[in-house]
Amino acid sequence: MSKQFHVYILTNKMHTVLYTGVTSDLLSRTYQHKTKMVPGFTDRYDVNKLVYYEEFSDAYSAISREKQLKGGSRKKKIELIENANPGWKDLSREF
Repeated sequence: MSKQFHVYILTNKMHTVLYTGVTSDLLSRTYQHKTKMVPGFTDRYDVNKLVYYEEFSDAYSAISREKQLKGGSRKKKIELIENANPGWKDLSREF
């Protein structure tokens, strides 16, 4: 079985903050954000709702996509989320 990598976007309850990250274990990483296991930006701004993710078969592609998303505007990220997840539901509940 090959390793999968994910680029993901999290938000807070009011959708005022967007956080983009990359991981090789989306389930565990989402759990870490939800339980505030790692102090930092997502802990400080209560960012723990998974609203978007993409899957990649290699780390290089995932990191490249993460950089592309981080370099883009908030408007572009919102469009991406709303096209894939119009209700902004927490996708981590689907795992």
